[in-house]
Amino acid sequence: MKAIDEEKGRPIGVFDSGVGGISVLQELIKVMPNENYIYLGDSKHAPYGTKSLEEVRNYSFDNAKHLLDEGAKGLVVACNTATSAAVRLMRGRYPKLPIVGIEPALKPAALQKEHPRVLVMATPMTVEQEKFKQLMARYKDRATIYPLACPGLMEFVEAGDLESDELYVFLQDLLAPYMDKQLDSVVLGCTHYPFARKMIRRVVGDSVTIFDGGEGTAREMRRRLAEADLLNPGTEPGWVRFENSVSTEEELELCRRLLKQEI
Repeated sequence: MKAIDEEKGRPIGVFDSGVGGISVLQELIKVMPNENYIYLGDSKHAPYGTKSLEEVRNYSFDNAKHLLDEGAKGLVVACNTATSAAVRLMRGRYPKLPIVGIEPALKPAALQKEHPRVLVMATPMTVEQEKFKQLMARYKDRATIYPLACPGLMEFVEAGDLESDELYVFLQDLLAPYMDKQLDSVVLGCTHYPFARKMIRRVVGDSVTIFDGGEGTAREMRRRLAEADLLNPGTEPGWVRFENSVSTEEELELCRRLLKQEI
């Protein structure tokens, strides 16, 4: 029994191209507060969204191996770009391991009302991936969907810049072509973007609903762990350990600050 409990008490591994996946980690902690977590940010290679498919896959498998070597009992790919590029292959390599990715929350946005107008903000690679195109095709008859590649946005979050005038001007310029589209919703298709939610809200206005996929990913991870009988039976709050490929104290402090950030 002790060995079984120790197995269930092993951490959940979470990785992202940088600090953006902390928005998913927040949701995981809400859904499973008694679990332990190792969060690995690959800020050294950020952004993934402008890298080649092969590079993103290599980084993703390196991250997965590192977390498994650290004892992870399951993996959350808290990066839309890495999910599109690598999660199917990862499940093939680790068939018994609970692995959950994240994708843009297009479904709830497309179904929120009769034929809504939906803007999907994502990285350049996510927008180009077949997985994303298939997702769009699934809802093209239910909504008018505008995909928007957003090179440069995640760099603001990586720098810890969440509310500056520079970010506001950047978003104004980025979103200007869509402000006359009478948008009903904006989908945040990169895990970095929820940290810029306040500034995105300032640009698009209060009438636009903003969606992201973090909560659904957290619930799916809980379901898969329960299915594998790996949920932690403990009732005490779990711990979080941050690791980053840029292992400076400043980077780790940014991780801790973002975990407390209300989004």
